[in-house]
Amino acid sequence: MLFYTITEGREQVPVSHFITALKKTGLHTSDPRLKDCMTKLRNTVKDSFSEVMMDRELFHKCVGGNIVLLIQAFRKKFIIPEFDTFANKINMIYDVVQKQDQGQVADYIPHLAKFSPDLWGVSLCTVDGQRHSVGDTKLPFCLQSCVKPLEYAMAVHEAGTERVHSYVGMEPSGLKFNKLSLDEDDKPHNPMVNAGAIVISSLIKPGSNKAEKFDYVMDFVKKMAGSEYVGFSNATFQSEKETGDRNFAIGYYLKEKKCFPEGADMIDALDFYFQLCSIEVTCESGSVMAATLANGGICPTTGEQVLSAEAVRNTLSLMHSCGMYDYSGQLAFHVGLPAKSGVSGAILLVVPNVMGIMCWSPPLDKVGNSVRGIHFCQELVSLFNFHNYDNLRHFVKKQDPRRQQRDDMNRSVVNLMFAAYSGDVTALRRFALSSMDMDLKDYDCRTALHIAAAEGHLDAVRFLTKTCKVNPFVKDRWGNLPLDDALQFGQEMVVQVLKEYQDQYKPQSPIPDKVEPPKLETVEGMV
Repeated sequence: MLFYTITEGREQVPVSHFITALKKTGLHTSDPRLKDCMTKLRNTVKDSFSEVMMDRELFHKCVGGNIVLLIQAFRKKFIIPEFDTFANKINMIYDVVQKQDQGQVADYIPHLAKFSPDLWGVSLCTVDGQRHSVGDTKLPFCLQSCVKPLEYAMAVHEAGTERVHSYVGMEPSGLKFNKLSLDEDDKPHNPMVNAGAIVISSLIKPGSNKAEKFDYVMDFVKKMAGSEYVGFSNATFQSEKETGDRNFAIGYYLKEKKCFPEGADMIDALDFYFQLCSIEVTCESGSVMAATLANGGICPTTGEQVLSAEAVRNTLSLMHSCGMYDYSGQLAFHVGLPAKSGVSGAILLVVPNVMGIMCWSPPLDKVGNSVRGIHFCQELVSLFNFHNYDNLRHFVKKQDPRRQQRDDMNRSVVNLMFAAYSGDVTALRRFALSSMDMDLKDYDCRTALHIAAAEGHLDAVRFLTKTCKVNPFVKDRWGNLPLDDALQFGQEMVVQVLKEYQDQYKPQSPIPDKVEPPKLETVEGMV
């Protein structure tokens, strides 16, 4: 059934048709979960001199190991069921935001000043691994302050909340991110300001040398990114050190106030902090990192538990209250989502339990946030009900992409009846695969089997009976069974099929009050 749903009822289609259908669900051919399937497809295409057609045999051979994932995708059971429509709306927001020409590229770190102000990219990854990218999403850029929530999450994952917060607070500072300022307990206000991040860097892998620490963090970040691109910009690292007087001042101030754990070297901690800020990602790999945070610490594309639930909860809480420099309160008010910005022009945005987004555009506003990135976040939440305090039941002006378009029962009935009336077996397959109740009734209590039988659509009748196993004993408002309609309209072949089916059908009760959903008995049968 899955094969015919994808091929729209045809016995064979070009492999490219399958790839296109796959991408519409949000799954990409580079998804690690589809590696075996894509390898077999590539080998088949490579060994052929003409366009390869996919039939049932090739489909079964290639997708057998990924059948559960593909059933979820094509049944629209992912978090964003109508992903193709959602992606188009993201593209529209992208185009609107691209017209922004305000802001200045950061120049206090010389290497950052080299980026063009016209660069603009957005990538997203849902908790089910659905992917979409638009714009300059493959160009590497440095995380800068976007690394702060990541290093904090690592520290909590490794050492626990109590130990980490014995060295750093959790309150918004109300001051610039690079101020020489501590709270009343002589601790950095939170891990999202420079002072807090420098102290956090001394808590990661204490007792290890610099190389071991750096390798540990790189491996950790790569796991969060699903093994996608994570690099290091030595040019940015050197620029950071050469122009880092303020950070050196913060470091000495922290040392004076005894903010570092015992045995930690301030210069080493500062050097390590500069290295972390110089880690490179792309929008695409960054979106997977954000999605790992959205997914409770489990990477959506690999299924690996990278961070503890405690570390993720703490991280998102601090991103929500302190992640956007002096704009944190406004973003929490207007957007209502955890986010972290960096002076490279990146914004790491998390929609908990839904998706992660990485925006990147170098021009910054006066507080150091990407102008286009902020605008994108605002437009996203004005269109979709992603704000943390949007009421999902009563806030009708916004769209909820988590809801299927066919959630409305009346629309489901109309679509099902029309497919039966026109004998559209492809549409019936699609409805069955999406877990629609194939025994739905219209106003006159007629089912799809009534309609197909009356119209004489033999293939539709066979599909509803043999595959969907609908109830043939449902009576309409006039007391007629589907067999009665076939007899009334002289559909002799349909009559024969229905009589045989009635003899074989064994309902739990003669006229059940509630019909079970269609039984698609085995995974193999669905294929």
